[in-house]
Parts: sequence; C-alpha cells; structure tokens
Amino acid sequence: MADNFENKAKEWDNKSVRVQNAHSIAHAIKEKIELNKNMHIMDFGVGTGLLGFEVLKDVKSMDGVDTSEAMLEKLEEKNTETSFIKPICQDIVKKPLDTKYDGIISSMTLHHVEHLDDFFKTIKTNLNENGFIAIADLASEDGTFHSDNTGVHHFGFDEKELETIIRNCGFTDIAFKHIHTINKPHRDFDIFLVTAKA
Repeated sequence: MADNFENKAKEWDNKSVRVQNAHSIAHAIKEKIELNKNMHIMDFGVGTGLLGFEVLKDVKSMDGVDTSEAMLEKLEEKNTETSFIKPICQDIVKKPLDTKYDGIISSMTLHHVEHLDDFFKTIKTNLNENGFIAIADLASEDGTFHSDNTGVHHFGFDEKELETIIRNCGFTDIAFKHIHTINKPHRDFDIFLVTAKA
C-alpha cells in the first residue's frame, strides 16, 4: 500500500490550523464523553498524535492505528515514558485487530476510508459493551478542502446519510455536533463530531 502521507509527515505538526483543529476536536470529545483513567482507547488514523496525546491525558492507555509508517515514526518521536501511544501500522478493515477498547476516537480520517459499512462493522467488534466512538470529520464539501485528493474517498459527509450507516452497523445514541470551522482562502469548511455507543 502506498503511503500517501510519506512526504507530509515531517511538516505535519507545523501547520497551526491543523494543531488548532485537533485541540478543538479534543475539547469537544471531552465535553461529550466522560473519560476516565480506567479507559483503554484507540485513536484511528492517529497520524502524529495531535488528537491522541490531548485525549491521552484523561485516559489510562491508547493504541494509535494508522496505515502511514511515516506518520507513526513522527508519533514515536513524541512518545515519552509518561505519555505513550502504542503505534500500530495496519489497515484494520482488511486485517481487524482482536483488541477490545472502551472507546475509539478519530480526527479527519473517515474521509480516507473507502468502505464505511465495513469500517463501522469492524470497529464495533473492537468495542467493549457500551463503548463509544467519537469521530470528527468534514461536513459535505465540494472537493476543494484538499489540494490533492489522492486517497480521499468522500468529500465530507451528509449527517443523515452517515447516521444511517452508523445505525445500520449496530450503534445507538448517535449524535452530531458542529464543533469547528476551518477557514481557507477560498471558503470555510465545517467540522462535525459524531458520537455513538456500541
């Protein structure tokens, strides 16, 4: 599998818009979900850990899943003894994990997932009873958010359509919230957080 983020990984954390977005998402997750120090969490599409390290402060442990080795190398550079995300380089839809989690978080990764049904069915098997998902991504857009749409399978998401997919995969208590807006020179892009229970 080609690493679409190999050339982006080195400079990934240098973009203030990206860092600010991750902080907004972490804040929204903490407002919505009662995190605690007993929780084992997965960050799906962890990248360099911009979201993961913020959420890790409030939970026991975290696995960071990504298909980009370059991004996970940057993640590992940031790991310390007291703040550690376990990196897992794997396409968990094609090769599911057998680990159980109390929750699964994700930031700006869902639009890179081709088959949403397969994804939500897969992660449901990774959740403990009453485990949660908290996934942030783009509302429907015109395809201009990325300058290069390589590896982009969805130009944002329509809430009703995504809710139907999530519900059909067995999740309950599905809720959407607009949490942030990314301002680009040509237009603004809305970011939502969807939460649900297994």
